[in-house]
Amino acid sequence: MTRVKKIAVFFLIGFCFCANAQNPFKNWSEIIRKSDAAWFGSEDAKRVAENVLLYQRDIGGWPKNIQMQQELTEKQKKDLIALKKTAVETTTDNGATCQEMLFMSRMYAQIKDERYKDSFLKGLNYLLEAQYANGGWPQFFPLKKGYYTHITYNDDSMVNIMNVIKSVANETDYYSIKPSKEIVEKCKKAFDKGIDCILKTQYKQNGILTAWCAQHDEVTLKPANARAFELASLSGYESAKIVLLLMSIDKPSREIVIAVKSAVEWFEKTKITNLEEKRVLNDAGKIVEKKMIPAVNAAPIWARFMDLETNEPFFCDRDGIRKKSLDQIGAERRNGYSWYSDAPKEVLKKFPDWAVRNGTKVGATEKKNVNYITVAQDGSGDFSKIQDAVYATPAFPYEKVTIFIKNGIYNEKVRIPEWNNNVILKGESKENTIITFDDNFSKIGLGRNSTFYTYTLLVEGDDFTASNLTIKNTSGEHGQAIALSVVANHAKIINCNLLGNQDTLYLSGKDSKQYFKDCYIEGTTDFIFGGATALFENCTIHSIKSSYITAASTPEGTAFGFVFKNCKLTANPDAKDVYLGRPWRVYAKTVFINCEMGKQIKPEGWENWSKPEAEKKAFYAEYNCTGEGFQPSKRVGWSHQLSKKEASQYSIENILKDKTVNWYLN
Repeated sequence: MTRVKKIAVFFLIGFCFCANAQNPFKNWSEIIRKSDAAWFGSEDAKRVAENVLLYQRDIGGWPKNIQMQQELTEKQKKDLIALKKTAVETTTDNGATCQEMLFMSRMYAQIKDERYKDSFLKGLNYLLEAQYANGGWPQFFPLKKGYYTHITYNDDSMVNIMNVIKSVANETDYYSIKPSKEIVEKCKKAFDKGIDCILKTQYKQNGILTAWCAQHDEVTLKPANARAFELASLSGYESAKIVLLLMSIDKPSREIVIAVKSAVEWFEKTKITNLEEKRVLNDAGKIVEKKMIPAVNAAPIWARFMDLETNEPFFCDRDGIRKKSLDQIGAERRNGYSWYSDAPKEVLKKFPDWAVRNGTKVGATEKKNVNYITVAQDGSGDFSKIQDAVYATPAFPYEKVTIFIKNGIYNEKVRIPEWNNNVILKGESKENTIITFDDNFSKIGLGRNSTFYTYTLLVEGDDFTASNLTIKNTSGEHGQAIALSVVANHAKIINCNLLGNQDTLYLSGKDSKQYFKDCYIEGTTDFIFGGATALFENCTIHSIKSSYITAASTPEGTAFGFVFKNCKLTANPDAKDVYLGRPWRVYAKTVFINCEMGKQIKPEGWENWSKPEAEKKAFYAEYNCTGEGFQPSKRVGWSHQLSKKEASQYSIENILKDKTVNWYLN
């Protein structure tokens, strides 16, 4: 063994006593976290800080399991200086590096010694440099051969790192040292990569997301073995801190919401309530025996190691042979390792509130019936506001969730998020169940795209249904102001009033299919607009003033755009010159079939919106319409009158069909 390695081994052993008589904590990590802020300005703290600076390698990291508060001899200090350039045993295992960075931050908050700041920043750079391209972190950096190269969730190593980086990325006040904007941006990217790695390593059983292993292979991302008694498995302990990290993220993505919900379901499935751990201690307080005792309705615990396919707990000695119970392994491993944990209890405790904030579900409602929720302004329902009911619905439910809304005027801006699919908003009556708000383009004031923020009701969740409702934007004629915005697939709007002025109804979403039946839709200019494929059946389309009914932005190559069948086109008396439509984008498609058109419809029917190329690329057509406004011989030459055979292609099956058969009938 070389002299440098001998020195490293010596210091990794550490000391068990604390030289700081004024500080009651004997453990190094306790000194960092539990000492009063004022202590970090003391002479004793400065003495400890000198030790911490000596232990830090030039690469920025620290070794683990060192009681850094102990007094150092001159020879020990000299040896530590010799180790600085070696990067020997620098790690994030057992809290190393992250906890020393916290210590330096607390020191700098009291004493503006630039060495403390530089030490913290070197540590932060070490963490950033140690990250794999796939977002994970090894246990040791520079890499140490063996299982140490695996992506390491064990003992919260990677979670500790990400919490440091998250705090820096979000520019919080947790650390007293403020890195440069460049480093903050690096931390943001590093954190996002880390979250991506976490999501990709969440283990699937038969296609269902569950939890995480303590280690994952750094290349394949699959669960991996560590020490002989640490076989690849699902971890009740490590998974808890991972989920808490995911739950700490503001405005979580759909993938994060799914990951959390799936892990919570797995925790519920794997909790153990019929066993309690009994510990026997000697006079020195050391565990000399652990036993699992049968119990009734015990506080929940989780196994540290669970089979990847069956979730069955298992235990290993240093021979690596799996056993089914703790008493089947030797005393050394049985008593010297944490085989059970209650860490997921914190996840389950926090989940209901997190779920409300992030639109998944709420415990109290779920215990009743999350598939049927009542909203009533008089307090007789589950909620008095529609949005609160939406917050209480499960994410990605297997069954439809009905939100029944009693009569009343609900002055609120409502959003159905992407993860709240399968939602039904059902009003008590179309005339008296009213959702209303008054946002408009100028009021929003967010630049040229302000229109899309003006909605009264925004639907992002697929497989949505609304019925027996009035949805209204009451801003009046103050520019663009959406009443209903649907950017979801498989949306059905049945027997509803959609009221506004300019841009009343926005329909979009990639490859989205939407169905409107027996609705009353009114507006002024372009009051039905967007790029979705939408079928309107038996609807009344009412123009408040002379302008344009539709402004389609149908994507190129789409078979159908807006199709109106058996609809009635009406208008206010002063609306005398109404166009059927104009192309928001040049591939616009709009067709009227068997519709009754009032005299307000201009003879030419269609307008090119100063886009001559639309006359070749857009598709505007009619078939078998009636009324004074249907004047096919006077229509612009670039529009179409369909033949009977062509019109037969505009069946509900052809327009709305996709991989989900007859979704519009369910």
